[in-house]
Amino acid sequence: MEFSAIVVAAGEGVRAGPGGPKTWRTLGGRPILRWSVEAMLAAGARQVVVVVAPDRLGELARALSGLEGWISVGGGATRTASVQAGLLPINTRHAVLVHDAARPFLAPDHVARLLTALDTAPAATLALPVADTLKRGEAGRIISTVDREGLWRAQTPQAFAPGVLQTALSVTGSDQSPTDDVALIERQGLTAALVAGDPLLMKLTYPEDFEMAERLAGGQRLSRIGQGVDAHRFGPGDHVWLCGVRIPHNQGLIGHSDADAGLHALTDAILGAVGEGDIGQHFPPSDPQWRGAASDRFLTHAASLVAARGGRIINVDITLVCERPRIGPHREAMRARLAEILALPLDRVSVKATTTEGMGFTGREEGVLAQAVAIVETP
Repeated sequence: MEFSAIVVAAGEGVRAGPGGPKTWRTLGGRPILRWSVEAMLAAGARQVVVVVAPDRLGELARALSGLEGWISVGGGATRTASVQAGLLPINTRHAVLVHDAARPFLAPDHVARLLTALDTAPAATLALPVADTLKRGEAGRIISTVDREGLWRAQTPQAFAPGVLQTALSVTGSDQSPTDDVALIERQGLTAALVAGDPLLMKLTYPEDFEMAERLAGGQRLSRIGQGVDAHRFGPGDHVWLCGVRIPHNQGLIGHSDADAGLHALTDAILGAVGEGDIGQHFPPSDPQWRGAASDRFLTHAASLVAARGGRIINVDITLVCERPRIGPHREAMRARLAEILALPLDRVSVKATTTEGMGFTGREEGVLAQAVAIVETP
């Protein structure tokens, strides 16, 4: 059955605590709303309509960078208004799935079960039977116990046969705001099917939910290791740049850019971790625009490629090999600068130094060698 999907992400999520609208926060290195869009596309959606607050339409392209098959629309003041807006561009011959972006762990088999249910019902919802005892309370006190027999917790996606949701919304005022979309067709006298839900399809609502979700997301991550090596010879000058720090010296380092061997090695390590080639491919020495360029631009670019994949840098480790200048007095400044560029905690950044005891080109004080290792996590 052909279907299109609406991913609703227009709410503010005030119960989620500080940190901005919940569906725009990151989970496992990816915006939370991206998880749902990727899942719908993987399940075979012909079109995914992402409904966001009108003032966030410009941010959506960055959040969904690299994905195809989606469009965006501005949401309304209520959930019903947002779903109505999301329906407008959808092919009326398609079944429609409506999903809360705040439920990131959607999987293709959830979608498949819903579509199967539409063979015999006008609508269907994923749901879980209520397992806990229910209490009705007021002012912090129990008023009564609610019989849980026959009660279910509705989840999303909720699925609708072609035209069913459109008809229900045509007789529903946009000021009405039921907490789910199946309630709209119930008002029309139609009966929706209950489809086995999934406890993992949790809705991120409260601050503590995000920590739990991060732990769950950790099981769906791939660790990658990259390494980089770079060397520059000494030449005329009165300072060198190493790991983003300017160090006074009686010589400079020769290079097309600022010749920061530490940042160059680390850039290559990060690029290598995500299979993106090397620094020369991204910033060719033959290109005059990079003459004398600050190497933190190269490192920032490499980090952005990791983020674009929904990844994150876990830690980095650099070893500088030289007789002079002395690295020890500048080590903490280097760590702090790298942590700043990569937005990492300081304890995930290591800078070490060693000599070759007079052997080789570094021992003869002809130049500086840098080696780097980076660990990156990606989906």
